[in-house]
Amino acid sequence: MPELPEVEIVKQSLDQKIKSKKIINIIIKNRNLRFKIPSNFENLLRNKIIKKITRYSKYLVLHLSDKTYWIIHLGMSGTIHLVNKNKKKFLTNTSFYNSINVPQKHNHVVIIFKDLKIIYNDPRRFGFFKLIKCKDDLNKEFSHLGPEPFLKEFNLKYIINYFKDKKKNIKNFLIDQSFVSGIGNIYANEILFLCKINPLMESKKLKKKQCEKIIYFSKLVLKKAIKKGGSSIKNFKNTSGNNGLFQTEFKVYQRENLNCTDVNCKGKIKKIFVSKRSTFFCNKCQK
Repeated sequence: MPELPEVEIVKQSLDQKIKSKKIINIIIKNRNLRFKIPSNFENLLRNKIIKKITRYSKYLVLHLSDKTYWIIHLGMSGTIHLVNKNKKKFLTNTSFYNSINVPQKHNHVVIIFKDLKIIYNDPRRFGFFKLIKCKDDLNKEFSHLGPEPFLKEFNLKYIINYFKDKKKNIKNFLIDQSFVSGIGNIYANEILFLCKINPLMESKKLKKKQCEKIIYFSKLVLKKAIKKGGSSIKNFKNTSGNNGLFQTEFKVYQRENLNCTDVNCKGKIKKIFVSKRSTFFCNKCQK
């Protein structure tokens, strides 16, 4: 699943390409995504202008000219492609898990602008579209989510209070979107390695210094990932056709049985499963 950095790259890509453009038409080939696309969806969007594109957590938010909002979540396998009408063979992926050769049978939605079109492709159909009527409803839509790591609400007091008396391990908390939103499996592994915290450690046992490290390295890792264009796994590319590069800086993720990257450590990277998710850590410096 794309995490906060990858969705941020998609947001930046779309903002460059479709901001201030009018939606000429929408073609829906399959309404059966995670939530069924309503029958009046096309009429509600046609002739609307996209004022700007923002992101919260793993959600894309398109701000429309009638002051409504169009939410897009990519799910597990959703990808967005831009096709320039003047270069019909130019297909650019703006999303996470993807192959250049996208089966057209999974092209579920086409959004047509004057000079280009967007294709939404989703083999597993866990992504979804939603139209939100007003800002209050948008806030309600995200009310189940915890703060992003970049927000001031994600602070030491918040974490200490949240972890109080909690036996749940820290790895599961980092990927729990109700605690902190936007961090997924890849970045949770990387954050915990830099914090030198074992992923199975009970959250209530974390010291103040360790909580401070979680805040610091959550911000650091995500900022670096965004700067590097995200992590390219299975050919993630931005709208310029460039790969993300953060995977070249992975310290533990997908490095099972390799030496620890800390020069002062002689440990090996081990792989276990935590709540059925691949979890990587050093058996020495993350004891």
